Amino acid sequence: MLRNFFARDVTCETHTDMVRLGQNKSSRKETVRRMTIHQSAEDYLETILVLKERHNEVRSIDIATELQYTKASVSIAMKKLRQNGYVEMDANGFITLTDAGQEIASQIYSRHKCLTSFFIQLGVDPEVAAADACRVEHDLSDETFEKLLEHVKQHTRNAE
Repeated sequence: MLRNFFARDVTCETHTDMVRLGQNKSSRKETVRRMTIHQSAEDYLETILVLKERHNEVRSIDIATELQYTKASVSIAMKKLRQNGYVEMDANGFITLTDAGQEIASQIYSRHKCLTSFFIQLGVDPEVAAADACRVEHDLSDETFEKLLEHVKQHTRNAE
């Protein structure tokens, strides 16, 4: 599962990456491509956000309990998320989202809430709607999601 944790576009940090891209060390700081992360990383970030809202503090064990993963799996994931600048961990083991992590988590969680609500309005059982939203939230393009939002808004206005 974690082998493909991060997708194909990664931040260029090494000299080898710069040479491969035809750049020298001096232009290194100017060339940082946005990291695209996989569903598993998005799920971790979203879970951290939700747990932070619920309990105000988040530790690895809280994430493991919430997702029903082993502590070892969560530990590996947190290390990767830290290395890539999405989370920070203090000396007491409390995890916080960085600005980049917060942005991704907020986007995914917003999609999740919107999709769950939409599916429930269609008559889907709330538990099924939440589970389906969790799967769909990662795969919809921005264009499709925006069109879905427009559709919901239009039909909500027409129903009033």
